Amino acid sequence: MKPSLTANKTLDRVLGLDVAKASVVVFDPVSRRSWSVPNHIEALRQALEPFADYELMVCEATGGYERAALDAALALGLPAHRADALRVKRYIASHGGAAKTDAIDAAWLCQYGRERGHALARWQARDLNRDQLAGLVRHRQHLVAARVEARNRRQAPGCEPIATFLDEQLAFLDQQIHKLDTAVDALLARGCDLARAEARLRDIKGFGPIVARSLLALLPELGRLNRRQAAALAGLAPHPRDSGKLSGRRHSGPGRQGLKPVLFMAAMVAARHNPDLKAFAERLAAAGKPKRLILNAVARKLVVLANAVLADLKPANQLT
Repeated sequence: MKPSLTANKTLDRVLGLDVAKASVVVFDPVSRRSWSVPNHIEALRQALEPFADYELMVCEATGGYERAALDAALALGLPAHRADALRVKRYIASHGGAAKTDAIDAAWLCQYGRERGHALARWQARDLNRDQLAGLVRHRQHLVAARVEARNRRQAPGCEPIATFLDEQLAFLDQQIHKLDTAVDALLARGCDLARAEARLRDIKGFGPIVARSLLALLPELGRLNRRQAAALAGLAPHPRDSGKLSGRRHSGPGRQGLKPVLFMAAMVAARHNPDLKAFAERLAAAGKPKRLILNAVARKLVVLANAVLADLKPANQLT
């Protein structure tokens, strides 16, 4: 994507919030004042209420501790943005920022919002069913990774002294994963929109329940993106590395955590059993493309297709 050459108007009234587990530091650019607020929704609502007419509030994603601030802003009608921590870090570095305190971080977040606010996505009301699905899917991924590690150790030479312990661990992990799958089934049974979205995704050859549920949980924007945005968020968009006469190999970014490995597994299935994608993969192979590039390309087509099939899916309460 080429950088925009159009200068956006700088926002004037943007609150910057540095969020920690117990407290939130707020910076107001108008008064140039910063202060600390307990990190629970009632205290934050009271602290933010005088600024409800501001143009924007910006905080970083901090493992869920930012939710109270975002919900408080939403309740007050204060537009808010949850910033990606890496992007903010790079922004600060580009300005030569080195000192770090909570108050300084809050001021940097304010400046980030003032300069880039027009292009930043606004925080929207949470879908509680989707939040629960995301928590279950992420925990399942952690347990599956632990099970793979335990199986590898169980099969390694010299594991005899701990074989019994590993067998018990594997049995426990199998049980927990089964319980998580049952919990997801129950959640989808009562979450009508999620169940309909999963059914749409399962119609795509190559998508089983794990892939469909991972997409719904880890890429909730799916269906509201353009094809390039969908590929970029999934970590499947090729980014150029060209300069002067040098034409470097394209590389995709990391994407949303936990999503790319699932999509690669789907791509392996689709490249064998989806007629259109099988033909596409064979054309790339005939052109001498490496296997990983082929998988990446097939996975990119899958996520773009998933975005398209969910684009016209209306919420149940809008069906006539």
